[in-house]
Amino acid sequence: MRYFLMMMVMSALVLTGCKSLTGTQKGAAIGTAGGAAAGAIIGRTAGNTAVGAVVGATVGGVTGAIIGNKMDKQAEEMKAQLPDANVERVGEGIIVELSNNILFGFDSYELSSTARTNLNKMITVFDTYPDTDIEVQGHTDSSGSDTYNQDLSERRANAVTSYLVNRGVSSSRLTTVGYGETSPKYSNDTEEGRAQNRRVEFIITANEKMKREAEREASN
Repeated sequence: MRYFLMMMVMSALVLTGCKSLTGTQKGAAIGTAGGAAAGAIIGRTAGNTAVGAVVGATVGGVTGAIIGNKMDKQAEEMKAQLPDANVERVGEGIIVELSNNILFGFDSYELSSTARTNLNKMITVFDTYPDTDIEVQGHTDSSGSDTYNQDLSERRANAVTSYLVNRGVSSSRLTTVGYGETSPKYSNDTEEGRAQNRRVEFIITANEKMKREAEREASN
């Protein structure tokens, strides 16, 4: 029953976009559904690994609401810095999606000059909010073999992570994952959809220090 309720709550919140809730309220509501277990459920159900990663890091309750408020502010700064990126507040975290045409050339994992400019802007925000963890996810469309796409997604995600580290972002904050073609967010039946699936996503969540501080604030 708990599994069923958790799945229903999370599905309702994520798949409807929680349009009537603020980011802070989403953080509190999603957290009550079960943290990492809920993340695994939603990641599979919604076919969205980024959402699953955010939910998996959720604390919930009043502490989660405080974290959500902090993430609201960080998301607004990220939107201001990266007008071409898709910045979404989900639960207690932030998902930033950058298409590969912003980051890489065709069939390449070498960062473009535009990519470095955009990543430098992200680093400015990361430096302002140091108490967060960052997961970098690489994705491809369904063109080509599974093995090739998996390798390309990993190389692209690693290229981004290496650049962040070389520019001063602590490696302890970073996790890198390549998903190949396994987690499309858009239709692979059209060129536009395939282009959108060629993407790198940044999942920004509270680290242990932020969680402890939010917990202390919630208990006062």
